[in-house]
This record gives sequence, structure tokens and C-alpha cells, in this order.
Amino acid sequence: MSTADTLTSQPLPPAGEPLPHFVATGPFDPSAAEPMTKAQERVYLASQLTLMWWKFKRHKLALISGIFLAGLYASILICEFLAPYNYQQRHTDFIRSPPQGIHLFHEGSFIGPFTYGLNYQLDMNSLRRTYTEDTSRIYPVRFFCRGDSYQFWGLVEGNLHLVCPGEGGTLFLLGTDRLGRDMLSRMIYGARISLTIGLIGVAVSFTLGIIIGGLAGYYGGIFDMLTQRAIEVVQSLPHIPLWLALSAIMPPSWSPILVYFGITVILGLMDWTGLARAVRSKLLALREDDYVVAAQLMGARTPRIVFRHLVPGFMSHLIAMATIAIPSMILGETALSFLGLGLRPPITSWGVMLNEAQNINIVVLYPWLILPVVPVIVVILAFNFLGDGLRDAADPYR
Repeated sequence: MSTADTLTSQPLPPAGEPLPHFVATGPFDPSAAEPMTKAQERVYLASQLTLMWWKFKRHKLALISGIFLAGLYASILICEFLAPYNYQQRHTDFIRSPPQGIHLFHEGSFIGPFTYGLNYQLDMNSLRRTYTEDTSRIYPVRFFCRGDSYQFWGLVEGNLHLVCPGEGGTLFLLGTDRLGRDMLSRMIYGARISLTIGLIGVAVSFTLGIIIGGLAGYYGGIFDMLTQRAIEVVQSLPHIPLWLALSAIMPPSWSPILVYFGITVILGLMDWTGLARAVRSKLLALREDDYVVAAQLMGARTPRIVFRHLVPGFMSHLIAMATIAIPSMILGETALSFLGLGLRPPITSWGVMLNEAQNINIVVLYPWLILPVVPVIVVILAFNFLGDGLRDAADPYR
């Protein structure tokens, strides 16, 4: 008989007397309670990061994008080793050579990866070089070989490459530019600049956005009003003309490294407003919570409350915003370099390479010169897919 049946079967006590209680007086035995299954225990005892990881894994496109970006960022650490040539090496006999194919069979016999020799003729009417394959010359592709010398991260001399052309042959998988430099090698080297400038720019914008937005949301009042008016002024300015004006301020005598950090700071200064407003709105909602009031009563200072208690409360949201902000930084650097006001040679980036493809005649005659736009598009799509997956995984209501 259940407790409810017992209560209904017992007569009510006279008025003024307490109702009978049915409470077990013996010691509590945990083993008598209904045990949890292993699946339930695994979920109940999992940390917040573990739960986010389980949800993120279900977003297959975001997972693939994350793996792709992780491999891409790992490759920039060893781009000198991955590139078949030094990015500054000129091949004056193969100026604007088209992409060269890799072959496996020659006259029905399997040889392995190899390339044919190249012959060129100069068209006297258009002054354009025409390249043809010479099937009588075979150059097997070499792996883990010695080739062009380089300075690994500008510090250590080396000449070991993952892949090299055959002895006396060429390996221009994506063609060459107007100076005879290998496009593939320059794209691999350019990834180091184009990808890292996004990370550093986001670090600058996040630092400004969290500090300014956090103080505005926590204090409110006149400081909040002034901050919002400043954000509205910055957001009302057109980005590209402002980028151009700020880039023109940088002295032309600066070294490429200083120009690199200058462009990074410019991109960070232009992209902090959206994050500042997001942080402000979150802090306005969280600053009245009980744990914040308790920290104030215990004498915690404002920086500790903001950065130790409030900001970690929506750190997952900030991570998702970072994955969306990085593509805008990459596009900003590409646009400035494409317009000739960003990075300058000898530094190479995807934007610097696209600068050479501004002329429509160049694009028509040598279409492989616009190939650097492909990694820009792929990386931006991957970051957007990754941001969608992180946002869904961090959302507690999904």
C-alpha cells in the first residue's frame, strides 16, 4: 500500500490535533535508492566543456571545419618545409608559366609521380609565352629532399623540403607569376601572414571590447552613455575609406614587420564595437545576480568581479564570436593589400598576391594568378561553419 493510500484510509484527527506523519525513522541507505544507469551517470557527472564537446561533435560540418582549420594553422609552423621552392626564388625561364600537371604513367608504364619538361615559345604578335610539355624529358618528383635554401622562421638555415622537382626539372603545380616565382610556394608562405593577422587582430579587438564593454555594462550611467555614443560614431564610419586613411598614415619608411603590426592594430581598432555591445548587454543582465551581489558585499574589487565572475559566465559566447570575427580580419588585410595600402613586398600574403591580378587582361591571359582567392573563400567558410557549431554547442537551450 502506498503512502497516498495510507493517508486516505486513515481517519482525520479531531480539530486542533496535528496530522499524523509517515516519515521513515531509520538511517538512510543510499543503496536502496534506484541506481542510475551508466549513461545517466556519465551525463550528470560531465563538465560543461564535456557537454559542449558532445554537442559540437554532432555538428559534422563544424567538426570537419575545425579539423581543417587546425591542420591549416599547424601547417604555417612549417611552411618552409612544405613549400617546394623558396617564395622569393625566381625562375626567369618560366615567367607566367601555367600550372604543371603531375603524371603517373608514361607510354602505359607506371613510373610514379613525375613531371614532363617544359618548352616555351614567344608569340611575337602578343608577346606572350606559350609553354608546351616535352614528353621526352621525364623528371620524377622527389620527397623529403634537399632544395632551395631558406631560414626557418628567419632563424635557422635549412634546405629540407617535403616535395621537390626532379633533378633539372620543374614543379609548378599552380603556375608562376610575372617574376617566375612559384605560386604554390607563395600561397603556402602567405598563409602564415594572412591567418596570423586574423588571430592578432581579434586579440586586439577582444581586449578593447571586453574592457570597454565590461565597464560600460557594469557601471552603466554616464560612462555607459558615452561609450554607446562613441560606438555609434565608429560604426557609422565606412570601413574601407577609414582603413585607407589609417593605412596612409603609416610612414612608407617603416619595415614590413612594422607595417604588419600596424595593419593588425588598424583592423583591431575597427572591429571592437560589436563585441563591446555584446559584452555590455550580457553584463547588464548578469550584474544583478545574487553571486555578483555576494562578491560586492565581500569586498571584491570591480576588475575581479568583471573578469573573474562575469566574463567567464559567457566565455562560450565570446569564443563563438571570435570564430566569426577572424574572417573579417582576414578579409580586411586582403582588401588593404589588394588595394596596395596594406602589406608590401618582400612580405607575402594572399592579399599581396591578389594585388598582381588587378588588371582584367592579366586575369584573362593568366587566370591562375587569381588562385589565392580560393584559400581566402575556403578559410572564411570554414570559420563560419565552425562558429555556427560552437554557438549551437554553447547554447544551453539547444
